[in-house]
Amino acid sequence: MNKTIRHTAVICLALVFALLVRATWVQAFEAKALADDTYNRRTAIARYAHPLGDIIVAGSPVTGSRRTEGGDLAYERTYKDGALYAPVTGYSSQAFGATQLEGIYADVLDGTDSRLQNPLDALMGKEAAPGDVLTTIDPDVQRAGYAALGSAKGAAVAIDPKTGRVLAVVSTPSYDPARISGAGDGAAWKELTGDAEKPMVNRALRQPLPPGSTFKLVVAAAALEDGLYGSVDEATESPDPYTLPTTSTVLRNESASAPCANASIRTALRYSCNTVFAKMADDLGQRKVRAMAERFGFDDSAQDMPVRASASVYPSGMDRAQTALSGIGQYDVTATPLQMAMVSAALANDGLSAAPHMVSKVVDANGDTVQSYPDGDTTRIVSADTARQLRSAMVTVVEDGTGTNAKIDGAEVGGKTGTAQHGVANSRTPYAWFTSYAKDASSGKEVAVAVVVEDSGAARSEVSGNGLAAPIAQKMMKAALK
Repeated sequence: MNKTIRHTAVICLALVFALLVRATWVQAFEAKALADDTYNRRTAIARYAHPLGDIIVAGSPVTGSRRTEGGDLAYERTYKDGALYAPVTGYSSQAFGATQLEGIYADVLDGTDSRLQNPLDALMGKEAAPGDVLTTIDPDVQRAGYAALGSAKGAAVAIDPKTGRVLAVVSTPSYDPARISGAGDGAAWKELTGDAEKPMVNRALRQPLPPGSTFKLVVAAAALEDGLYGSVDEATESPDPYTLPTTSTVLRNESASAPCANASIRTALRYSCNTVFAKMADDLGQRKVRAMAERFGFDDSAQDMPVRASASVYPSGMDRAQTALSGIGQYDVTATPLQMAMVSAALANDGLSAAPHMVSKVVDANGDTVQSYPDGDTTRIVSADTARQLRSAMVTVVEDGTGTNAKIDGAEVGGKTGTAQHGVANSRTPYAWFTSYAKDASSGKEVAVAVVVEDSGAARSEVSGNGLAAPIAQKMMKAALK
């Protein structure tokens, strides 16, 4: 054989072998990465080739699918009461991907999750029908919070203290995910992402803000657990006014007539005495306050429910004056409404924190359970006695203190108000907070709620936790106990 032909044949065989090796490598090791690549059009075509599974609230789907009029994507996502449930569902968009439950359970909802296939179908390569995601959301509580927040900028979370089931996740202003579900919704996407009010931000889970006086519950828990004070009715050593340690800055209380000098924890919570809790935080020291905050869930960067919430933060490296300010939920302390609802929920549940979750189970097309999320996976935060004492003090806040707008006839309601400074030298409208719990002895129902109102349009002098946030919490708690 001609030498040139032999060389050419060898080279051709080598090239064929290289192609076979590369094809094998791609199919065996890179197939999933290529399939998951956001630029792979075939993935989107396959995902929207049929109706998706649904996200379920109280037995009814709040998502759906509709046939498109043209193009290579046969179906697109639809939403029922989209703005109401957007903080729960997130969005599934042909052009912009998927978020929150839509994103976390994308494989279940499009039928590609291997758990949806029986062994025979898997062996034969038969596609499985999409599954559904069942949430713990109570539509009455969700609607109550959404309606009560109205046009205000804010958020609210409701939790069942015993089970950890999340009953409501509300964020306003909101948006309808259906506006961006199609491939040609670029204009709506640009409008929503460019909106200064940030309607696509989940304020309930992902926007930590200074919690103000609601954080005093954490400081009080630290003082009781540490033995700094024996009970909520023991007098504290607290001057009024109080000079921040190592400074000449004088801290005063909102009301000059409030009996805050040497007030007990009960009285200090009732009147929201800044002087008492600032000195208490300094007396305890930042290490002990941080330890208690972390037990409640602060500084946890992996708080999944299963949507990941942003970490609430108790700062480190503070001097004594800064530690004192942290005791009233200021300086660099931040918290999400989820976090402050968890504080009230743990106190309502005798000091046990049930892991919050807003999905009860994932099911296949036949309704058989693929994955379930157990209720009541608890962690001890404070002793039952500390929880009992703080509940009693929180009831005093609602019955005779700064939280009277949260009262519910026939129910035990405890709460704590908060007004957090906003802007340099508190130059902007303060944040109004309320965290609370309610129990109905006749039905055994319980709920914990936290609300923050960032901006309601109210005059600065009218901004307060009791005036703005407590009525919202009251409506949500009432709906949960109904």
